Amino acid sequence: MKTETAAKIIAFIKKNTQASPKDLYTFLEISPRAIFKQLNALSEKNIIQKIGKSPKVYYTLATKIIASSRELLKQSEQQLIDENFYYVSPIGEEKIGVDGFQSWCTKQNLELGKTAHEYVLTLEKYNKYKKNNLIDGMDKLSSTFKHVALDKIFYLDFYAIERFGKTKLGQLLLLAKSSQNKKQISSLIQRISDPINRIIQKYKIDAVGFIPPTVKRETQLISELKKRLAIKEKHLSIIKTKTNVMVAQKTLNKLQDRVDNAKATIIVEDKITYDNILLIDDAVGSGATLNETAAQIKTKRLCRGQIIGLAIVGSFKGFDVISEV
Repeated sequence: MKTETAAKIIAFIKKNTQASPKDLYTFLEISPRAIFKQLNALSEKNIIQKIGKSPKVYYTLATKIIASSRELLKQSEQQLIDENFYYVSPIGEEKIGVDGFQSWCTKQNLELGKTAHEYVLTLEKYNKYKKNNLIDGMDKLSSTFKHVALDKIFYLDFYAIERFGKTKLGQLLLLAKSSQNKKQISSLIQRISDPINRIIQKYKIDAVGFIPPTVKRETQLISELKKRLAIKEKHLSIIKTKTNVMVAQKTLNKLQDRVDNAKATIIVEDKITYDNILLIDDAVGSGATLNETAAQIKTKRLCRGQIIGLAIVGSFKGFDVISEV
């Protein structure tokens, strides 16, 4: 049963559409501490929702009040959704796991229990492509290009899956690149550092190359990766040449245009020969940039062994343009 204060808060927000904490404690003539206690309790019950970040915070009524999601799901479904689902609402709220899935279902007008079961089945379908938490992208690359210069290519995850959209890692990558938020970038790097180091050890990598970005940003994810990953191996010198008009790969819809772009703008400056090289890119749509960089390394005879490509995320099949990242 709602307290009298909680009922007054709900009525005030309903009448005014939205309210700040200051609006509420001025109206109710009670302390800010008492107001925040009530607001937190109402938020936890999904009666109201917070918009914005301090110092500009407002509260509105929740779009829809539904039963507690955890009561409607099996334990196994809860665990998979908690581990894999990440939702950003149209108003910029980040919600993880079951809470995020519930919000997404509400927004899509979908029944929670049935949709959760369908999500788990879809996730299992895509997880079959993972081995030791890596996705082998060689079949996709071989079906896309006549000549594949990479010896192996892996993704840490798919960028998106059917119907449910971006994966958790895909969403984290998009946010890290688009927001320029160093906290989000650090969180992403922390998440991917262990699998990258495992690949370095497994394939006896002695040089790592980072594919340089085209789009100018104040904080470049690839540059941050290069600085923050605890990689002791030699850094391969790869540059992106400047042209009158810088054309990003993600803006090109034809495969040959992407190949031509990579050939003309990516330059491997090294003159040292290495045993095994790892090339890291943030996202693979066609794979043209990684493949053409590997081709250049082989033409210059800079690698005696294998050239391994690694993307944080990749597309599932065919020539798929990941235009957002």
